Amino acid sequence: MQPPGVGYLHYRGTVAQWKAEQAARRPKLAKLAEHERLRSYVQDRLGGVVKDAKGRPIPGPEVAWKGRRHGPRADRRWGACWSPEQISRRLRVDFPEDASMRISHEAIYQALYVQGRGGLRQELTACLRTGRALRVPRARTRQRGKRFITPEVLISQRPAEAADRAVPGHWEGDLIIGLHRSAIGTLVERTTRYTLLLHLPPMPGHGHGVRAKNGPALAGHGAAAVRDAIATKIATLPEPLRKSLTWDQGAELAEHVRLRIDSGLQIYFCDPRSPWQRGTNENT
Repeated sequence: MQPPGVGYLHYRGTVAQWKAEQAARRPKLAKLAEHERLRSYVQDRLGGVVKDAKGRPIPGPEVAWKGRRHGPRADRRWGACWSPEQISRRLRVDFPEDASMRISHEAIYQALYVQGRGGLRQELTACLRTGRALRVPRARTRQRGKRFITPEVLISQRPAEAADRAVPGHWEGDLIIGLHRSAIGTLVERTTRYTLLLHLPPMPGHGHGVRAKNGPALAGHGAAAVRDAIATKIATLPEPLRKSLTWDQGAELAEHVRLRIDSGLQIYFCDPRSPWQRGTNENT
């Protein structure tokens, strides 16, 4: 056995309490505000202005494309910039022995979005992947409804005859996106299960030149393209078979008001994350 006091540290409650009070003392100066070398390192990489010994800019890590509808974005301003998480992890590689050159990605976000929490330039928020100037909690975005959906077009307002399938002319629709951003629309009649397919090719100008800001989606499955495809297909049917259309809350049907005028269909939307409310279409 070891003699008392050898290899052990004695606990002193008063010292521990003093250290805890010092660590919890507020207001506390943020690490980026007091560490000039670390702040310069973070700002340079956020702004994409890192250079080597010969003055040549060093590009940030390659921005991976996750297959989303907007395609690769390496040509955007932040394409050559580093994300806060990339910066946080790179610090351990560039300064393996310097413990003072450490910061979490959350601390970098706090320094950008919270006033007075780190001293980073506010304009650097434009170099982030989202580019937003304000940070919105994810829970708040989930609660925010679609602007183009009003209470009178929810599925709860759909007539009872559509629910019991006794009268034909009530349709369910959906958008299917396949490989290489190809898309096709489906319309299924609830009573007869008769199915119509909507051809949604890319619109003229897709993939050529710079897309106009707030312009129409040219990939073929935007609101304008889907509206025209549905109106054209439904127009080939007799009027008694054009009563209603039930869709999910996808943005491809944002122009439902004009579609109702063009086709004569009453448009209704399912509740969020409720695919069973379009069971005929889902199981066809």
